[in-house]
Amino acid sequence: MRSTGDGTAAGGPYALQGGASADPAVKARVAAQGAPPREPAAGGTEQVGYRGPTACAAAGITYRQLDYWARTGLVEPSVRPAYGSGSQRLYSFRDVVVLKIVKRLLDTGVSLQNIRAAVAHLRARELDDLAQMTLMSDGATVYECTSPDEVVDLLQGGQGVFGIAVGVVWRDVESALSQLHGERVDTGETLVRHNPTDELAARRNRAG
Repeated sequence: MRSTGDGTAAGGPYALQGGASADPAVKARVAAQGAPPREPAAGGTEQVGYRGPTACAAAGITYRQLDYWARTGLVEPSVRPAYGSGSQRLYSFRDVVVLKIVKRLLDTGVSLQNIRAAVAHLRARELDDLAQMTLMSDGATVYECTSPDEVVDLLQGGQGVFGIAVGVVWRDVESALSQLHGERVDTGETLVRHNPTDELAARRNRAG
């Protein structure tokens, strides 16, 4: 596996370095790995937003992390940024997926520079591309793999020590958000989700 100077890969997985955009040759190698995750319920990624506490709960991060990443431009809310005191950031479904991936990359010691490159890459790709993507890292560089063969090539080269299947993260986030409240972007209406935990607590209160 060789990486060229502009961050593209020669004959193998694509190395995400310096915020380089996707190499068209890599996009041509995308191979289907089962059905892509469906759009989230209740209107899809463009019509529903999630407030900070909800994004934190679904991504498994603290509000301090969320706030710091927004203020430093690592992961900014794409639906609505915070305007002054009292305003609420609003994150899209894709934003929450990216937050969860950033958390995993940080936990494994990937450098902030490479995480920024990975975030830019994830935001630039089509949703169907994300469904097929696996991010691999050796702790220094993040690589995109879009087929099982590319994952094998990277592992055989001794470079990949962990991987993140973006489609799996997508489903995890979708499952979490299905039990949390969202907000319609066009009307500001709160979308109340069915949360089994809330129902269990209500039953216990009634029984008491």
